[in-house]
Amino acid sequence: MSAVPPKLRWTWARFDELGVHALHDALALRCKVFILEQGPYQDPDGADKQSHHLLGYDEVGVAQACLRVVDPGVNYPEPSIGRVVTSKEARGNGTGRALMHEGITRCQQVFPGQGIRISAQAHLQGFYGSLGFVPVSEEYLEDDIPHIEMLWSPP
Repeated sequence: MSAVPPKLRWTWARFDELGVHALHDALALRCKVFILEQGPYQDPDGADKQSHHLLGYDEVGVAQACLRVVDPGVNYPEPSIGRVVTSKEARGNGTGRALMHEGITRCQQVFPGQGIRISAQAHLQGFYGSLGFVPVSEEYLEDDIPHIEMLWSPP
């Protein structure tokens, strides 16, 4: 795979503003990765309705990446980024890093001056650390996958 991520067209919207096509795209991509690749669990949850959703579409209009930014006070005191996913085809080329940079930027615009908390899969701690997130918990199991809470603080 190339080291340069493809150009993505970003869609950023609250749940109620996503539209049925973008909602379908997000849930279909999340299902491919979180359920078919990683094993069954309840992916859509109540936090989806209290979140901004970020989708990255490639040049032909296929969703390659998405995440959600959950409002402060829903899962954590801070806003939180979660359900971070890239398609199998988009992995290893910087798409995940581009997605997280875009997500952090959008989060700062909506919630200026606030930190961002994540529940990261433990094996991705180095990746999130390279984006400025620091561990703030011990490892724990979430859906039978080791996770760790990490916090990003604004500069």
